[in-house]
Amino acid sequence: MRGWWREISGLVLPVACGGCGTPRTPLCEECARTLYGAGARRARPVPEPAGLPQVHAAAPYADAVRALLLAHKERGALGLARPLGVALAGAVRAAMPSAAPGSGPLLLVPMPSARRAVRVRGHDAARRMAQAAAGELRRTGTHARALPVLRQRREVADQSGLTAHQRVANLAGALEVTAGGARLLEGGRAVLVDDLMTTGASLVEAARAVRAAAGLRCPGHLRLSAAVVAVPPLSLEINRN
Repeated sequence: MRGWWREISGLVLPVACGGCGTPRTPLCEECARTLYGAGARRARPVPEPAGLPQVHAAAPYADAVRALLLAHKERGALGLARPLGVALAGAVRAAMPSAAPGSGPLLLVPMPSARRAVRVRGHDAARRMAQAAAGELRRTGTHARALPVLRQRREVADQSGLTAHQRVANLAGALEVTAGGARLLEGGRAVLVDDLMTTGASLVEAARAVRAAAGLRCPGHLRLSAAVVAVPPLSLEINRN
């Protein structure tokens, strides 16, 4: 019901930019330049956890970008899913810049949200952005689709306040690929996608779960990378390599 109400209210209530509050637009030109202008680049957490796939980020997590992500995720500004998906698509292109002839579609695997978080928020932010990014990639000529095959298999402790190593331990074994998901991953061009990377612990666990599932059916043939909308600039090394 809450998600339905947000969909309807977005059509009838006044719209303001999620980044700065400028009226009559969900994303003003200045905030759009901040979101898209940096260009996707490689991002590495410090320290970098073992098992982390190569990650590309669209923008630093600061100022307008931070406000946009929070407005979409926590305040239900669902109209931001598409512009955030466009930014995410840029990071996906950087993560998977080319494909061999005859290769399958690019598979965007969103990080799963806890069921309780989805109920509270009224929507699944990562899944919405993955779908929007896949649509943008298709629009620009890339065969892509969102593939939400990850799920939580157990509860995890609140990550806030935990160190990077504690976060990895907290999430170890917490995710799994859904029944039938391994078959859908065949083809090996999978990209883990999310709104934000901090320590990289969540992506490490997601990568482990995807590799484990894919390895049962097509060992040695999985191409796996990761793409996110934003990374905190003070806790990461960001470069163009």
